[in-house]
Amino acid sequence: MKVTVVGAGNVGATCAQVIAQKNIVQEVVLVDIKEGISEGKSLDLWQTAPVNYYDTRLVGSTNDYSKTAGSEVVVITSGVPRKPGMSRDDLISINAGIVKSVTENVVKYSPDTIIVVVSNPLDVMTYAAYASANLPKTRVMGMAGILDTARYRAFLAEALDVSPRDIQALLMGGHGDTMVPLPRYTTVSGIPVTELIDQERLDAIVKRTINGGGELVNLMGTSAWYAPGSAAAQMVEAIVMDQKRIFPCCIKLEGEYGLNNMFVGVPVKLGKNGVEQVIEVALNEAETELLHNSANSVKKIMDVLDGMNIL
Repeated sequence: MKVTVVGAGNVGATCAQVIAQKNIVQEVVLVDIKEGISEGKSLDLWQTAPVNYYDTRLVGSTNDYSKTAGSEVVVITSGVPRKPGMSRDDLISINAGIVKSVTENVVKYSPDTIIVVVSNPLDVMTYAAYASANLPKTRVMGMAGILDTARYRAFLAEALDVSPRDIQALLMGGHGDTMVPLPRYTTVSGIPVTELIDQERLDAIVKRTINGGGELVNLMGTSAWYAPGSAAAQMVEAIVMDQKRIFPCCIKLEGEYGLNNMFVGVPVKLGKNGVEQVIEVALNEAETELLHNSANSVKKIMDVLDGMNIL
């Protein structure tokens, strides 16, 4: 069983490392456009196998997608960060072109693959991959909700002084400042979180979660990689191990939650066939409004991309 990670930057390399250490596939192929980077990082990671006790082989490739042939899952982390002086439209145009090219190449060699998109802006890049892949919507998805939920759970665990393993939570909507945390669906070992923390502290944690990516950029001068890479690896594990895990993932909606032709995060069941079920939880009026507002924000950027005639 083979998994490919496209993009050997911090996120991609971390994702490849976590997948390898889980020991759930025979081979991880790391692809990058920069000469020698993927080969070097793959070799470095393979040399940790005797230390960390795993058997997963790691292979690097500089833009040679033939090595990715037969991949069950492909994780796309490729793209450029937004730089000073670069407009949002510039970022969308550049990264959409990259995602389109990568998607077409991986599907050429792995026509039955499942694609997990991590590139930013996440929701719109998931749309770009879907439009380029010619695959069923169940086989193209974006990683955002798992990362956002992980941040939310980590902050709650810290505030409550409990294990993060005991916290279950759900976020929906777009990845960014319009995401929709759902405290009503947040529990600690089955106990509603609202019984364990006051509203003011909970609101502060929700706000911190929404700004979670920005907080890390302000601290490090660059975006995060450990948590995003690990979150993508968790999706890969759920798929290749057919775990039937329930995760919030960015997918194409066709009527669910009253949304059509939208790419936003909702809870789904992940298994060997990709998205095996879209789960529609009951939302109250305020939550529904927040979700629709989030979806509309994503749709505006999708429209910008459509106007560029890239896809």
